Amino acid sequence: MEPAKLPHRHGDGQQTELIQKQLNHVDYFQTVAEVFKQLGDTTRIRIFWLLCHREECVLNISAMLDMSSPAVSHHLRPLKNSGLIVCRREGKEVYYRAADTEQGRLLHQMIEQVMEITCPEL
Repeated sequence: MEPAKLPHRHGDGQQTELIQKQLNHVDYFQTVAEVFKQLGDTTRIRIFWLLCHREECVLNISAMLDMSSPAVSHHLRPLKNSGLIVCRREGKEVYYRAADTEQGRLLHQMIEQVMEITCPEL
């Protein structure tokens, strides 16, 4: 796709071309939006935050969040499908934790920093 003809030129032609090139990759921005969508729900943020700090089973997550196991499982599924959390089976028990990925670490840091800024009483 050819760079857009801007109505105003501000002397930053090469940078504008690079930015325009990135903007044309709508699929990249869609991927980012999908990741943020996973954390667009308070319960999912709470679950993800918890699993960044410790590995837990559904029953313990349910108790900690005062929710039913099916409701917790409903929220775990998209987090797992997006690769933000992983699980392991031990006998009949399934344990969940945050994925040890750059994406997971970054999202955890973002949550922590936003909480520090917006919730100073913590």
